[in-house]
Amino acid sequence: MPALTARSPLLLLAACLLTIAGCAALPPGKRAPRDPWERVNRATYRFNDKLDRAVARPVARTYRRTPQFLQTGVHNFFDNIDTPVVMLNDLLQGQLRPFVSDTGRLLLNTTLGIGGLFDPATAAGLARNDRDFGQTLGKWGVKSGPYLVLPFLGPCDVRDTAGKMVDTLSTPRTYIRNTYWDYGTYLLEKVDARSRLLGTDQALDSAYDPYAFMRNAYLQYRDFKVSGGSAENEEERREKLLEQEAEDESAAPEAQAPAGTPPASSPDQSH
Repeated sequence: MPALTARSPLLLLAACLLTIAGCAALPPGKRAPRDPWERVNRATYRFNDKLDRAVARPVARTYRRTPQFLQTGVHNFFDNIDTPVVMLNDLLQGQLRPFVSDTGRLLLNTTLGIGGLFDPATAAGLARNDRDFGQTLGKWGVKSGPYLVLPFLGPCDVRDTAGKMVDTLSTPRTYIRNTYWDYGTYLLEKVDARSRLLGTDQALDSAYDPYAFMRNAYLQYRDFKVSGGSAENEEERREKLLEQEAEDESAAPEAQAPAGTPPASSPDQSH
């Protein structure tokens, strides 16, 4: 299954993770309205977290030691091969200009970019867009439904789960019938995606409630995408959000203070 959220949108999710580090969790016993299946979700989250610490993180750290040009080539390749998914959702959302731009990107990067390993399209002024069918359903007015944590795959919701199924049918990767290709590309993309989130590990690990921390970041990210988020300015948004990291991390200890400990007085610390 292609993980469309494993590309640059994860950088925005990473920024969300860092900038909500100081937010307090819900009072004990109060359930988040968008997470009615929290008990099962938390159990799945614990399973995923143990697997991440035992396997995914160490592998991602090793991958980060490879030459940067190799990592960039891998990332570009997966961006390119899943561009038809973006193009389909451009059309379904009535975004004709982005559709033309993404078509040009696919043609240019597949040919001059040697199968997508290089990205001459960006240098030519063709900005990369990012759309998926979960976002399209949201644009059409379909509600997100309950929050979910999927085994191995992580945070999701009912709408995005259905969206992932359609996106899987929309990518050329699905129709390449080769076991080594299927598992090899799937694992390599996951490693590439995980390596890009290594910078968020400290913030997540130090959160008062890592589960709620991840849930809130994911829901915030998907709400942004459905409300009109675009990949064109994600890097700029990420840089601005990351500038707040130091301030947010200084607020995190207050969120972790024991019950009954009065917070530091500040008119701006209301989450």
